[in-house]
Amino acid sequence: MRISNRARPARRNPWAWVPPLYMAEGIPYILVTTVSVILYKNLNISNTDIALYTSWLYLPWVLKPLWSPLVDMIRTKRFWIVLMQLLVGASLACIALTLPASAFFRYSLAFFWIMAFSSATHDIAADGFYMLGLEQYQQAAFVGVRTIFYRIAVIAAKGILVVFAGHLQSGGLSVTTAWSVTFFLGAAIFLAFGLYSAFVLPYPATDQPAPRASASSHVAQEIMNIFALFFRRKEIVVIVAFFLFYRFAEAQLVKMVAPFLLDPRTKGGLGLTTGEVGIVYGTIGAVALMLGGLLGGYVISRQGLKFWLWPMALIMHLPVLVFVYLSRSQPENLLIINACVAVEQFGYGFGFTAYSLFMIMAAEGPYKTVHYALGTGIMALGMMIPGMASGWLQEQLGYYPFFLWIALSTIPGFIVTAMVKIDPAYGRRT
Repeated sequence: MRISNRARPARRNPWAWVPPLYMAEGIPYILVTTVSVILYKNLNISNTDIALYTSWLYLPWVLKPLWSPLVDMIRTKRFWIVLMQLLVGASLACIALTLPASAFFRYSLAFFWIMAFSSATHDIAADGFYMLGLEQYQQAAFVGVRTIFYRIAVIAAKGILVVFAGHLQSGGLSVTTAWSVTFFLGAAIFLAFGLYSAFVLPYPATDQPAPRASASSHVAQEIMNIFALFFRRKEIVVIVAFFLFYRFAEAQLVKMVAPFLLDPRTKGGLGLTTGEVGIVYGTIGAVALMLGGLLGGYVISRQGLKFWLWPMALIMHLPVLVFVYLSRSQPENLLIINACVAVEQFGYGFGFTAYSLFMIMAAEGPYKTVHYALGTGIMALGMMIPGMASGWLQEQLGYYPFFLWIALSTIPGFIVTAMVKIDPAYGRRT
């Protein structure tokens, strides 16, 4: 039966589809990069293996620029969004099914890989669809909305789902069963996302497969030319160095925060329960991260990126010292622990704003979508490689010396901050 044009609206109220679209973009990323760490720590995997193998999961985001042109050329972005949301849901269900198996680590990692690939592909399609499904004035109006709902997704994944798993454990379920139930819940949520998107996403007339070159060799050549233009940019060495090293300390820290909070005090940790970690790191910390990002965007709009670059670099990096304090004193007061994590996460959110805007600035030009994807890929590489060794390093040093090392690891971030050149007017509201 032919579907009438009336049943396929080209435009819909953005409030009906932008918030769920960016929640569906944020949740799997946090599940892959952060919640997987908590899961494997609960299941007694070593810090060395946790950091090494979960850092490899960044690879799809590193490589996504390579297949981003295919998302443009094959079917519609709407099609890719719905398909990837359903595939994320299927991956979550498969993780839940494999956790009781004896070789759960190997099998669950394989499905985390599928989820990471699906999520990275969803990012490409969703960001493209955002520009197609909204008028230009709406794109500007909703840029803050998509950021807020992405941050809400962080709280939902790192906070609510982790607290739920901890609550099930406190209620008497085994760790394995509690996490299986939690991942089945995640699967149901993404089934709902997929069905909702299939019915509610609009059908923009411009959401069509991009024209292909007459031969596959021409397509490959065109893609290589677009990539080459990015790497021929003036000061590309400084730009890539900034992408790789501005977050050098944070890339190592982020893999060890949850293990530090969960490990018993006899091992140098804080001995929190899974539910407490969901509140401290996934809720209070995530809210502080969001507030830092909102404030960062506001102050840059007032005085520009160049004015705020150094203050943001300092405010992002210096709060890592709270983990030196926490690992040294091991306080039992949850209020103190919450305050310390909130300070570090607020600083990270505030300082990361400079990084995000610098990526947008570096992507300026006729191919800004692909060049921005290249920037995010290099960013993911900068998170992946330092993170891989962080677990091994922590187990060799112990938590207190490891966090001292993290404090020293902020130095490359300051060096690359000193190297970049920025127009004083960039980012300032005129």
